[in-house]
Amino acid sequence: MLSLLRKYFALLMPSLWGIVLVGLLLFFPSPVWATESPIPLTDEQLEVGDSLTDKAFAATEAGDFVTAEKYWTELIEKFPQNPAVWSNRGNSRVSQNKLDEAIADFNQAIELAPEQTDPYLNRGTALEAKGEFKAAIADYNRVLAVNPEDAFAYNNRGNAEGGLGNWTSALEDFQQATAIAPNFAFAQANTALALYELGQKTEAIQTMRRLVKKYPMFADMRAALTAVLWVDGQQGEAESNWVAAVGVDSRYQDLDWVKQIRRWPPSVISALDKFLSLS
Repeated sequence: MLSLLRKYFALLMPSLWGIVLVGLLLFFPSPVWATESPIPLTDEQLEVGDSLTDKAFAATEAGDFVTAEKYWTELIEKFPQNPAVWSNRGNSRVSQNKLDEAIADFNQAIELAPEQTDPYLNRGTALEAKGEFKAAIADYNRVLAVNPEDAFAYNNRGNAEGGLGNWTSALEDFQQATAIAPNFAFAQANTALALYELGQKTEAIQTMRRLVKKYPMFADMRAALTAVLWVDGQQGEAESNWVAAVGVDSRYQDLDWVKQIRRWPPSVISALDKFLSLS
């Protein structure tokens, strides 16, 4: 499964942490800088920080993670005691698969603000990408101990449980994430995939179809629906969903990407393999 990162606004007041959730379907709002700090800041410093943060988020939105990392590094040099900028640079490094460097950044953010949950969630995502699922689960548990209503942590923990093959536990976490955040599309998608893996195929397909109807450009569910309908003998509907899926995201043509990065359950990967082999 593909776990999601969470990014801070970059703030200079350690007692105030603005948080923005980001995933594949969400956008960054403009960052906000506080006007107070243990070390007084000049208006010029605040303006520079604000400008660099705007540029870092803009680069991230554009998918230019190398440039985003450069801006976060500049911010770290100017404001090394701000855990938000460390965590955000870690996120930009995860996006480049620079996982050990990202984990080092999240560790620094945690050292500076051990009571904040976001660096633990983000570090868990990096640990998942390394295949260290038990360590990732420990980080997600830390988040949920502080905030038991954190839908992202439930979703990501479900992904890690799936990585260990614990699909019943994964399903429970995905369903809990959906209960907390009913419009969390990826938690619903993961629920559908876990249902299929556990043999509840009718409910899984119904959920996929409902998501595709609500989000016509949702490539993940279009591709999954293609796979499961193909092996169910519904070739026409499968092929039409495939055209829509790869028109939005061509990575679903790469079975290794689906296995290693998106991390669908084995039964859905097998179905997609059959479609790609025979279509």
